[in-house]
Amino acid sequence: MLFNSYEFIWLYLPIVWCVFFLAARYRQEAAAAWLALASLFFYGYWDAHYVPLLLFSIAVNYQIGKQICNNIDNGNQPRAKQWLILGLVFDLGLLAHYKYTGFFLGSWQAVTGADIDIPNIILPLGISFFTFTQIAYLADAYKGIVKERNPVHYLLFITYFPHLIAGPVLHHKQMMPQFGQPETYRINQENIAVGLTIFAIGMFKKVIIADSLAGFANPVFAVSKHPGLLSPEEAWLGSLAYALQLYFDFSGYSDMAIGLSRLFGIQLPLNFNSPYKSTSIIDFWRRWHMTLSQFLRDYLYFTLGGNRHGKARRYINLMLTMLLGGLWHGAGWTYVIWGGLHGIYLAINHVFREFFPPPENSNSLPAKTRALIGWALTMLAVLFSFVLFRATSLDDAIVIMQAMTGLRPDSNMPVVHILEHAEDGWNYVLWAGLLALLAPNTQEIMSNFRPAWEKVSSDTRLKWRPHPAVALLTAIMLGYSIVNIGQVSEFLYFQF
Repeated sequence: MLFNSYEFIWLYLPIVWCVFFLAARYRQEAAAAWLALASLFFYGYWDAHYVPLLLFSIAVNYQIGKQICNNIDNGNQPRAKQWLILGLVFDLGLLAHYKYTGFFLGSWQAVTGADIDIPNIILPLGISFFTFTQIAYLADAYKGIVKERNPVHYLLFITYFPHLIAGPVLHHKQMMPQFGQPETYRINQENIAVGLTIFAIGMFKKVIIADSLAGFANPVFAVSKHPGLLSPEEAWLGSLAYALQLYFDFSGYSDMAIGLSRLFGIQLPLNFNSPYKSTSIIDFWRRWHMTLSQFLRDYLYFTLGGNRHGKARRYINLMLTMLLGGLWHGAGWTYVIWGGLHGIYLAINHVFREFFPPPENSNSLPAKTRALIGWALTMLAVLFSFVLFRATSLDDAIVIMQAMTGLRPDSNMPVVHILEHAEDGWNYVLWAGLLALLAPNTQEIMSNFRPAWEKVSSDTRLKWRPHPAVALLTAIMLGYSIVNIGQVSEFLYFQF
């Protein structure tokens, strides 16, 4: 089921919301159990075959987490570590089987020429997100910081429908304490107003902006279907359209998830903070898919040793982290190369900062000039890397990059024109780009009402406040988005 579908908006959400607060008047635990069951239905609406797999994963992880907590409480850390290793082997093994079996066997077949019967394994929806969430839970249990161990709350923590399919990656300290707070189970007018507003902004991003941009990105990235050379103009237009589509699609999903969750009195963590305003690759990864970046930093980069064992080891750890981060996004060499490319970007950025530290006065002309140049280089690097991220094959990515750079292996081939309305595409790209670069983001607009789990400060003048005119504007924006849903499209990160 999609957030941007009529069955979700007119049936699922109203029914789940009403029953949740009716059950809460009887008992909080009943309301939590209802929300968990409703979340399982939300997941199973796609394909009920994988609901038992999800429940099996949850049951195993909860029992292992319980064993880790008990051993930590009793001072038996070696035994707790054994349980942690068992949990990691189980989770990573399950993820590897469903997501990477075909990739690894296919790669081995290509290298060795062996005749291998590669099974057709269908990827369970959201397996990367609920697996990483549970790995974080086990790691936190081993650190002794897991205090809330209610099984119903754990089930809800993993299955909670706003985040289950495409994140954000959650930590127990962010969510499980909220499930035990009495105010979560009381209807709150502020939560309703804030939640609906954030949901409306996210819906507008997805339906009106991202889906419109898709019409100019998708044909370009289907370049292998068209014999001939892709024109430079269309290669740039398609790449820019996709970069903006991905941003508004995923940030729109994250806004909708935060808004939906706020309707139930629960605050999700932020996942985006205007990443296209970044002035360096380091800054970009602090702003893009923030919960995944934090997970990779805390549970992979630091576990590998971080920067504690010298500069050479630091860059090796950084590269390994980004390679695995790329592989997490998809079982394909384009994703691996994309991750490796960002590892190289980050290493170059760290080296540059070491030899050329930023000026102390950030308002000085040299500092502003450096920031502008840094932004331009960052966006150019991100744009080229996203060609790999989107392309269906390495060959397609190379063709598009060749067109963007003017490197043409066969100048005798005819130039093909894929887009019928390229001028409209440039207009969409222009306005979407201006929104991403100049407009305040959702959390800045809503900062007076703590839209998410983290506290957000903002100096923007465009701040939301309860007012009939604002309510009318929100209703118009949401209504316009609903009317224009048309052909329902999945969110891009559902494939991961």
